[in-house]
Amino acid sequence: MIRKIEQADASKIEKLLNKISNFTSSEVEVAMELVNIAANNPMQKEYYLFVYEHEKKILGYHCTGKRPLTDGVFDLYWIVADPDSKIKGIGKSLLDHAEGFVKESKGRWFLAETSSKENYSKTRSFYLRNKFTIVAEINDFYSIGDHLIIFGKYFY
Repeated sequence: MIRKIEQADASKIEKLLNKISNFTSSEVEVAMELVNIAANNPMQKEYYLFVYEHEKKILGYHCTGKRPLTDGVFDLYWIVADPDSKIKGIGKSLLDHAEGFVKESKGRWFLAETSSKENYSKTRSFYLRNKFTIVAEINDFYSIGDHLIIFGKYFY
């Protein structure tokens, strides 16, 4: 089941984030900033966070939001699936849910950013398999040799 985040979910999400070897402690910290905003301020309209829950265990989440100063561009800030889960397709289910949310919100562009580092190759393949295209690349963005790759999906 995919549902909106609740306050009690934040600590579970932090444990999930810490299981993922690709994420540095700084990345977990940034992810948790958004998690805490969404969990503690249900009326805010910047970050929409939904969890994938199975048998009362959180196995993933996505955080999506409208890009400021646009009339229909949304960002996929985070999409995370439990690497230890035996359930297949959690990431795809979360992405489908996020895309549905963007379409319901009258979004026309859905953007996702990631790193060019080798350990993010599965992430890049995931976006390409799900019909995102590379819309931009900024060399040496995160650090020398670590480029920002922006994937996008246009709905209209």
